[in-house]
Amino acid sequence: MLELHSRCLHRPALLFARTPNFVQSRRNLLTLAIETSCDDTSVAILQKSNHAAPQTQLHFHQKITANNSAHGGIHPIVSLESHQENIAALVAKALHVLPNTGSSKPDFISVTRGPGMRSSLTTGLDTAKGLAVAWRIPLVGVNHMQAHALTPRLVSALSGSSDNAAPAFPFLSLLVSGGHTLLVHSRGLTDHAILATTTDIAIGDCIDKIARLVLRPEVLKEGGEMVYGRHLERFAFPNGSADYNYIAPTTRAEEIARKTTRWGWALVPPLAETRSGSKSKAMEFTFSGLGSAVKRICEGKENMQDEERRDLARESMRLAFEHLASRVGWALRDLEGKGIGVGTLVVSGGVASNAFLRTV
Repeated sequence: MLELHSRCLHRPALLFARTPNFVQSRRNLLTLAIETSCDDTSVAILQKSNHAAPQTQLHFHQKITANNSAHGGIHPIVSLESHQENIAALVAKALHVLPNTGSSKPDFISVTRGPGMRSSLTTGLDTAKGLAVAWRIPLVGVNHMQAHALTPRLVSALSGSSDNAAPAFPFLSLLVSGGHTLLVHSRGLTDHAILATTTDIAIGDCIDKIARLVLRPEVLKEGGEMVYGRHLERFAFPNGSADYNYIAPTTRAEEIARKTTRWGWALVPPLAETRSGSKSKAMEFTFSGLGSAVKRICEGKENMQDEERRDLARESMRLAFEHLASRVGWALRDLEGKGIGVGTLVVSGGVASNAFLRTV
């Protein structure tokens, strides 16, 4: 079981004979936050007031996404160049709102330290370190996945609907994106345990690859944006939930059963078959086999019609999402058996926008 942590990467304030403002008084905390873990360059200014009526206020937030459309996926060099081109301008725009906060500078800098693409992370880290040294304030490195797990509580705090942020601890987070697939048990602000992760590729990567295999080139071009998973969902379910016709499996045997379609092919559920059988109920995710199976079907049928393509898209998503759901169910039962109650499951990441996933 792995743990997620944030840590102070650099404390330039210790170089000077001066106590940082946030140590002298914790009634107000103001941070400049920088995120460059992938292809988004994002800068924000956030303030937390610990008065009688606690308030959290987002004074500034803007992001710029690298244009990777020509590469059919995220290209490290294109993303790096986008970070280098845009980060200074975004920081400059953020600084214009500082007078509105009542401060001339932040109390500390927050920056993503990982996980992510190394070259992209370095751009944000170097910028943050330079600002921290120039301002003589601390620098806090933030774990990207820990931030994902806590985002719902930030959104709750920003809404100001209650003095207590929701969801309450403990809760489970299913982080599903193009780069990550994690099931996390959050027990406190800095207490998170990874219950399951992918052994190969992330579910978002798998869905994107399936979309490029199943969808005709003209369908992908019509979509414009490089959000292949969204295009696949729209193609599979043109009428939305009215097209689902989904019945959840009631047993493990039903879940892993091969279902031969009217077209003669059948997709094998992830981890349904292993040489020893030991991994059939392993607390892990795997998606590369599903993508490979779809590729073999598509390559074997050059003139596949849209009706069959639609069935293939639906079946692919069903198996991928049921694979996620089974591990969530096992985790909940395991925690319940240990006397640990979990009242909330948070689903976040790009794949969380898929309405069929939420149905499954």
